[in-house]
Parts: sequence; C-alpha cells; structure tokens
Amino acid sequence: MKSDVKKQVPDNTFAFEEIVSIIKHARENAFRAVNRELISMYWEIGHYISEKVTSGSWGKSVVQEFSRFVQSHFEGIKGFSPQNIWRMKQFYETYEGNEKLSPLVREISWTNNILIMMAAKSDEEREFYLLLSSKNNYSKRELERQIDSGLYERTMISVEKNQMFLSRNTGLTALRDSYVLEFLDVPEHHKEKELRKAIISNLRDFILEFGRDFTFVGEEYRVQVGNTDFNIDLLFYNRELSCLVAIELKIGRFKPEHLGQLEFYLEALDRDVRKPNENPSVGLILCARKDDEVVEYALSRSMSPALIAEYQTHLPQKSLLENKLRELRELAEGLEDDEGEFE
Repeated sequence: MKSDVKKQVPDNTFAFEEIVSIIKHARENAFRAVNRELISMYWEIGHYISEKVTSGSWGKSVVQEFSRFVQSHFEGIKGFSPQNIWRMKQFYETYEGNEKLSPLVREISWTNNILIMMAAKSDEEREFYLLLSSKNNYSKRELERQIDSGLYERTMISVEKNQMFLSRNTGLTALRDSYVLEFLDVPEHHKEKELRKAIISNLRDFILEFGRDFTFVGEEYRVQVGNTDFNIDLLFYNRELSCLVAIELKIGRFKPEHLGQLEFYLEALDRDVRKPNENPSVGLILCARKDDEVVEYALSRSMSPALIAEYQTHLPQKSLLENKLRELRELAEGLEDDEGEFE
C-alpha cells in the first residue's frame, strides 16, 4: 500500500527548476544593478579628479593622499589604490561625451572595462569588445583571450573579405575568415583525426572562439543518402540563427572540390535533419591554408550558405592583423573612389 502512495506523489522537479531559474535571474539582475552603480561611482570620481588635475589643483601626491584617506574611512574597501584612481580618471576621459559607448561600460565589470580601455585603439574596437563582453558575460580570462587572439581585427578582416558572400546570406554572419585554435596543443604536423579529437577534448574553448551561441550536436555526424552513409566532421547548432552548422576539417590547403562535398552535406541536412521551424543549414570549411583568389572563384557561383576559413594553432601577431585590416580598408576606399570617377 505504501508503494502505491509513493507512486501518486507528484514529481515537483520541473516546478523546482522553474523556481531556481527565477532565483538565478533575480541574482543576475541584482549583480548587474550593483555593477552599474559601481561603474557610475568610478565614472563620477574620475570626472572629479579629471577636473582637479586639469585645473592644476591635484597631482600624484594628492591622489596618494586621497587613496589613504578613503581606505582609512572605509575599512576593507578595495579598488582605491592610487593606480586604480588614476584609471578612473582615464576611464572618464576615454568615454566622456561618447553617448554611444558610455552606457555600454556600465554593463560589464570594472576589470573587463580596464582590459578593453588598455587594449583597444579606437572607439570602433572598444564598442566591439564592450558589446561582446556584455552579450557573452565574459570572465576576465575569456576576454583576455579574445583580445590577445586579435578577435576584433580577425572579425573585421573577415567582413571586408567576405562581404559579397555575407550580404548574400545573413546566416554566414556568424562565421569568420579565420580561427585561432592555440588551445588545442596539436603537433605541427597533425592529422584530421587528431585535430577533430583535440577540438572535442577542448570543446569549451572551441565554442568560446566560435561564439557562445554555438551548441555541439555531434562528431562524425552520420547522414544517409540512398544506401550510403556519410560523416560530417563536426555538427553544431547556432541558437541565434536557428540553424545547423556543419564544419569540415582540412589539414591542408583548400581545394574547390571540398566545397562540393560540403554542399552535399548541407543538402542532406536540410532534407533529412533540419526541422520545419529551423533556417537552412550553414557550412564552414576549416582548413590550414587557403588562396583567397581560389576561394573567391569557388564561392562566386555557389548558392550554398558556406564559407572557407583558415585555422591557426598559435596566437597571431596583432600588429600583422592590424596591418592587414588597414590594407583591406585602404583597398576598399580606393575601389570606391574609382567607382565615383565613372559615375
């Protein structure tokens, strides 16, 4: 009889999970509210010190005295070292009058604000990392990694180089022209299987590089066409784009026939795997090397939502990325000027 009573007791797990979700959401909102107040306080202090320094009233000795004064009045208070107080001044002066960026700085932590302020060289780059950090709730380590890998430069280079293909299919905007996989720790001369296994073993870092909206579906994902089985190296799902993303790994140089293989997989996914409410599948060929002209020829007549990207197993030199981005922008400006002459 007792066993029958137990069976009749409702399972409240789902209800409890909903309540836990409410608690987590409330805690996140509370943290964000406290963080906004903290950043606003640093902003106001930075504003005050900026005016004092500009007028000549304050210098290094006064800031050191102010630091000791605050710490003596608020026992255990952190963040008021002389170095951090000077950063408050720099913080205010960096974003003063910028109505677009000043609200964004209040959405991320002070630590991440310092990282962006010290690393970014333009308002455009600052906006990129502010939005990215806020959207993905990056930790300090995660944001440092993205900055060190030149994510901003790589993303802008990708947009410049692939703008024709990106405009043709909005699903491709989630993909880039190059990826940095330094965390894989694969030997210099590796096999595709080694690369794939290393990615699976480091899936968290791989998704950090590709974007938090990617969720892993399967390795060597099997699709059947007719009586033949085919295996897609890696299959992901992108939540923002609501579509499957097939990734093919190539340890050598990109060849045009690789695109035909990927297009075949995308057709199989759309016919047999994609759900009615999902968008058409997107594909990426991740190769060790590629010739941009060969890529342009291969993609020019392809109607499939696919891109070809290079991967590196070491962190790139940011100076080289900056030079490449500048060259591409100068080339684009030159082409626009040439077109204007013939209008």
